[in-house]
Amino acid sequence: MNLGLDGKVALVAGASRGLGAATARELAREGARVVLCGRDLRRLLPVQSAIVGELGDGAVTMLVAADLTRDEDVERLIGLAAARFGRLDVLITNCGGPPTGRFEDHGLEAWRAGVDTTLLSVVRLIRAALPELRKSETPSILTFTSNSARQPVPNLTLANTLRLAVVGLTKTLALELGPEGIRVNSILPAWTRTERMLEIIGERARRNGTTVEHELEKQAEESALGRLGTPEEFARAAVFLCSPAVPFLTGVMLGFDGGIYKATL
Repeated sequence: MNLGLDGKVALVAGASRGLGAATARELAREGARVVLCGRDLRRLLPVQSAIVGELGDGAVTMLVAADLTRDEDVERLIGLAAARFGRLDVLITNCGGPPTGRFEDHGLEAWRAGVDTTLLSVVRLIRAALPELRKSETPSILTFTSNSARQPVPNLTLANTLRLAVVGLTKTLALELGPEGIRVNSILPAWTRTERMLEIIGERARRNGTTVEHELEKQAEESALGRLGTPEEFARAAVFLCSPAVPFLTGVMLGFDGGIYKATL
């Protein structure tokens, strides 16, 4: 199936590892010109090298180091991408999750930092990118959130709260921007094998006095498929959702969870 991404310009935030890196690679495989963003340029270089190593000189990538909690960095990021390519077709917002912990583990400073990183980074990116997205014939925004937005995860109070706020923003923007032809969707991963997931599982193992392997097996048993997802599987779902191949899909909150979410709707 041709997803219609050949020659499109896609910006992926948080592209230095995990789900962001996997999605950037999948976009490149589909022929998109990919802007990879992360805080540390050195951590983006291996992702770029992997793309070029797989696809050769035909791969078009651009690296930009930016801190998404800084207004000026976000403006510079979008400005550099626009200067290089002249437009933006796909914006993917993604950031690291806030610290683990229960409600009383976090002071107000942790809440403020969590809001800045998890919610306001998305707001900054979309506000800065909209003028460029409006130049595209197939504009699309995809927010990376979490299954915790619809089914809270123990010991993840900050993430449970703030990811849900991003889902609310996504749905609202789908309604506001739909008349302009700008699609806005979200993908909600559950337990996918990333560094972030292993950090959470490691904390759970320490808290329960068990091993990481035991907690991974227990977590896998909760899904209908009896296993965890992979970043590569996630990336294929994400790229499909933000691609021109599905122009009538907007306001969708796509669960990537292997059936761990048990509600009917």
